[in-house]
Amino acid sequence: MTNHYYTQNPDVLHEEHHWPFTLLGNELLFTTDNGVFSKNRVDYGSRALLNAFNADKTPAGPWLDLGTGYGPIGLALAKKWPDRQVTMVDVNELALDLARQNAVANQIENVEIKTSDVYTHVTERYAAIITNPPVRAGKQVVTAMLTGAKEHLLPGGTLTVVLQKKQGAPSAEKTMKETFGNCTNIKKDKGYYILESTLTTD
Repeated sequence: MTNHYYTQNPDVLHEEHHWPFTLLGNELLFTTDNGVFSKNRVDYGSRALLNAFNADKTPAGPWLDLGTGYGPIGLALAKKWPDRQVTMVDVNELALDLARQNAVANQIENVEIKTSDVYTHVTERYAAIITNPPVRAGKQVVTAMLTGAKEHLLPGGTLTVVLQKKQGAPSAEKTMKETFGNCTNIKKDKGYYILESTLTTD
């Protein structure tokens, strides 16, 4: 069965949905479809992540939305901070097509939307990596997203992750601490942990 939202070409019966949703104070219009994560509304974890993310803490440079889906996190960030370039990547081609449509619909131009299985096609370094990882893709994928971030952050850059406590947040916190030497649980929100590590230069 290939029709998981974390596969490259979900084999789905198309059924597009169009709906508005307010994120970071801006109303955005979204088109979603079968075969993407959280197709009827922006999921609570993504909203908690956006609300906890501290843009002021990140150094100069672009941001990366890893596992963007149809784009709610990356587009909300790009709309709120138009002076930042936001790269949005996912393995799911259907989701990326929707993310591109959603960028155009919301007149957001400071984004680059491209295919990447975790970091396979990520070549730059970023001031921030933000992710709501696809827990259902398995622990190996989530761990690769966390540990691989170190190679793709600028000095002082942050990795900010949302995970439910019951879906491995404590284990992810341990992994991030081992990888970066630091990890702070910056917010707990209804069972979701927002975890943040910083790439220190010493």
